Amino acid sequence: MSAREQKEIRSEFDCKHVFVTGGSRGIGRAIANAFADRGARVAILFRTNIAAANETLAELSGKGHIIVQADITKPDEVATAVSSVIEQFGGLDIVVNNAGIGISHPLESTSYDDWQTAWRQTIDTNLHGPANVCFCVARHMIESGGGRIVNVTSRGAFRGEPTKPAYGASKAGLNSLSQSLAVALAPHNIFLGVVAPGFVNTELTADRLEGKEGDEIRAQSPLNRVAEPEEVAHAVLFLCSDGSEFSTGTIIDLNGASYLRS
Repeated sequence: MSAREQKEIRSEFDCKHVFVTGGSRGIGRAIANAFADRGARVAILFRTNIAAANETLAELSGKGHIIVQADITKPDEVATAVSSVIEQFGGLDIVVNNAGIGISHPLESTSYDDWQTAWRQTIDTNLHGPANVCFCVARHMIESGGGRIVNVTSRGAFRGEPTKPAYGASKAGLNSLSQSLAVALAPHNIFLGVVAPGFVNTELTADRLEGKEGDEIRAQSPLNRVAEPEEVAHAVLFLCSDGSEFSTGTIIDLNGASYLRS
């Protein structure tokens, strides 16, 4: 790649301020790196793993990146985190809701108490948390003249998750929330998009991919593999790029044709 090409890539998101929840590992780390490589200043939200957050921070290209600690399930902490990033950056242009959890709770073998706990924790993290982030950042973006919000959901929102039904339901709810906000916020020059991956090769899926399920999981796609985090990041970059405004409300399926819908 020539120096000119490198400069053109780096300048794509120059002077943009980006906030990535769950940005210290896996998909979030790839998203944070992709924006930093293209000139953006990135804020990474993490919950407890400060070592992973600092490791990601150290590998980001460019300067001025920050980490912010908050529990996305706690509304007050979300509001404080968003306010802190806006204050430190002087504004916020792009937000990616990537943080999420998936708790196994098959109906036939889960106690009623554990069932309640799994649903509460999953909905709080995967739906209530992103909804609160969207509220806080959208109010700022309305005042500042616009922005982009991308929510990371899942193939499971469409095909179902039999051993993690709360996960599938939470991601379906986040799809619906995103499209509702795409309509509500378009007059304010705020554009919403969704990326819905299938299996992604991260540390969270490594045990399953390397175990006896691995071949079956890869075979779900005609490409006979799972996605890499950088491929999810690529879709996020598209939704945040100039020229993608008319894609507001779009859900990009990123599952290697392992689940098709029309």
